[in-house]
Amino acid sequence: MNIFLSKAVLDFFIAFGIVLGGAMLGGIGAVVSLQPPTHTMLDIADRIKIWALAAAVGGTIDPMRVIESNMLGGNLSPAIKQILYLVFAFLGAHMGSELVKWVCGKG
Repeated sequence: MNIFLSKAVLDFFIAFGIVLGGAMLGGIGAVVSLQPPTHTMLDIADRIKIWALAAAVGGTIDPMRVIESNMLGGNLSPAIKQILYLVFAFLGAHMGSELVKWVCGKG
């Protein structure tokens, strides 16, 4: 259980960091290119959420293969763990997006 929890927390913070870092660096790029940074940061935070989720769990196809192969084989424990990893990564990406909205004054 300790390994599961540590990977779940790691997936959460990876997704959180991807959204937060991408939005902040996008805001810096917006300032350099003389665009409104808050609008750019909000747009990037919304668009990058799905990619943060995919990057946190290690790709888009491999987790789905793990779920499929274990569900079809009747072994539910690894499939449930993989689904929970996806949930933790989604929560991290969503929390990063909400933090960007809050910082930009839209949340």
